Amino acid sequence: MAQSIRNMVVRGAPAIGISAAYGVALAARHAGGGDWKAEIKQAIRELAASRPTAVNLFWALQKMEQVFSECHSLEEAVKRLSETAVQIHKDDLSANLAMADYALAHMDASKPFSVLTHCNTGALATGGYGTALGVIRRLHEKKLLKDVFADETRPWLQGSRLTAWELARDGIPVTLNADGAAASILAAGHVRWVIVGADRITANGDVANKIGTYSLAVLARHHKVGFMVVAPSSTVDMALASGKDIPIEEREGEELRQVRGVQIARRREGV
Repeated sequence: MAQSIRNMVVRGAPAIGISAAYGVALAARHAGGGDWKAEIKQAIRELAASRPTAVNLFWALQKMEQVFSECHSLEEAVKRLSETAVQIHKDDLSANLAMADYALAHMDASKPFSVLTHCNTGALATGGYGTALGVIRRLHEKKLLKDVFADETRPWLQGSRLTAWELARDGIPVTLNADGAAASILAAGHVRWVIVGADRITANGDVANKIGTYSLAVLARHHKVGFMVVAPSSTVDMALASGKDIPIEEREGEELRQVRGVQIARRREGV
């Protein structure tokens, strides 16, 4: 599970937290029975080291660690940790549905309009409905959605591979655009709201999300387009004062130089 999170087989802050919880439950199920506590503690450490930015990971692990500390036998640990992981999953889905309703109440939606979203924040990134994409789904259900502009989201292309796929699969109108096209789309007045998710929100309200989110926020402000961040309370980190305190993940350069293993840019000599 830690490897799946690290390699972005599992991605999206809520899904990372849910998966980490299941990872702890799996560690309990596979514990040898000798020093089972040490095995589970090691699993928690490995999961915590998988990715640094999404605070949902650490939130979920803290909940699992608290339950684990109360267990007096391996059998109890297997049962309680499994139940807790399932509950974390169910709670996230409930939060997604509640956030969708809450968002619509603040959007002054009286007639259909178009939105733009970045990266993937749908069922593939959460407990099953979506944060930002959950709001978009709810707009569609209420017949208040005209079109969704989905940024391709370089370098992993979550927008084109995942978001556009999810929306098309649900029959929601979607237009896939290059990340760099967002400025002209907003300038043309085609979009009323930019809706995104978050990996971490600090005490002062600063938001860390997929690279490219900051430029969208600046563009939205310039063009007087609404900008909404949709995230559960598990994404809020009150221990950090501002965004400058958030550990930002630096990934391998090959992810930018390659597309699905195909080299598209030259590697600099000596790097």
